[in-house]
Amino acid sequence: MARDVSMGEAAAALGVSVDTVRRWERAGKLRARRDRAGKRRVPVSELERLRPHPERHATGDTLSARNRFSGTITSVEVDGVMALVEIEAGPHRITAAITRDSVEELGLIEGARATAMVKATAVMIQREKENLE
Repeated sequence: MARDVSMGEAAAALGVSVDTVRRWERAGKLRARRDRAGKRRVPVSELERLRPHPERHATGDTLSARNRFSGTITSVEVDGVMALVEIEAGPHRITAAITRDSVEELGLIEGARATAMVKATAVMIQREKENLE
């Protein structure tokens, strides 16, 4: 059975008011049904259809960074007050420049499990060249 939500939950998911959701239902833009108590319920499939952009994944944490790479520390290079820490996370290698104090406080050593979290406003993406033959 398809899952459905209340009108209030639908409004919150779509970023509109409950009145707007009701208007959309009356106008036929959104499909809803009545439950046994007579309350309107909106199928999740309707939210997915009407959502202006794909739902973003949640971190499940109190930290806002969404891009996380869990893996194993493969290298720790300390030089003065700074350090380079490299993590192998699946097919990815992430290198972070952090302070020596952070390395020591977190106990970062080769072979330890760690997670690199990336929150950046400047992320560059390069498209790989395809074989056009």
